[in-house]
Amino acid sequence: MTENGINIPGLSYLDTGNFLLIAGPCVVENSELVFRTAEKICHLSVTMKIPFIFKSSYRKANRSKADSFTGIGDEKALKILAGVRERFGVPVITDIHNTDDAALAANYVDILQIPAFLCRQSDLLEAAAKTGKWINIKKGQFLSGESMIHAVGKVKGSGNDKIMLTERGNMFGYQDLVVDFRNIPAMKSIGVPVIVDITHSLQQPNQSSGVSGGRPGLIETIGRAAISVGADGIFIETHPDPQSALSDGANMLKLSELRGLVEKLTLLRQAVNNM
Repeated sequence: MTENGINIPGLSYLDTGNFLLIAGPCVVENSELVFRTAEKICHLSVTMKIPFIFKSSYRKANRSKADSFTGIGDEKALKILAGVRERFGVPVITDIHNTDDAALAANYVDILQIPAFLCRQSDLLEAAAKTGKWINIKKGQFLSGESMIHAVGKVKGSGNDKIMLTERGNMFGYQDLVVDFRNIPAMKSIGVPVIVDITHSLQQPNQSSGVSGGRPGLIETIGRAAISVGADGIFIETHPDPQSALSDGANMLKLSELRGLVEKLTLLRQAVNNM
């Protein structure tokens, strides 16, 4: 295992002391979007020696409205994600939502992600664990960092210790989230790598319009704070044109702005490493 506990096939540049970057569009809209975005981030990863995992959901199950976009078809989207791994040689992560999804998605990707609302679902955690893949469990919006030890225990109890935890904010009133950065050291004390999901920490869910809002102007603020408190990585959804995105456009970072953010966070990480 590496110093920060991450040892995923295809993941390079872990010996540079930089943070792990998990990034990509919210959902697989089409192959052109996915490959265009992956190529840009891969180039950034190589240039700046940042370990990179490509992220996109093959299906969106947690939608506000019945007519919200959910995907282009499971197998079609998963094949596109597998294509990213084959073409660019980087690991890929995607969400799963029920036990049958685990075995299906495991055929195409390297890491299975458990959505925050489902982090207490024992059967889902156990099914994911039994695939032998890395598991990224998002902390529930209703839980403390300390309580995530139980989710970790369910995965380990199924024979899998390849686990990451991701902070994505706690509910603050009915339509907002706030990040309690005490959760980062709390989850690190469990003995697993900890990621901060910048995108969804800035989401404003459950809007009366049925479309989630967001506060993208605070992306750099959350990123700086995450690196400052010792997060092992950041999770950020990015899109060439967020306004036209079919999901979570209100809080995604424009792809052309990712380099500037990563450059700043890399400098900050170097400063933290030298403290």
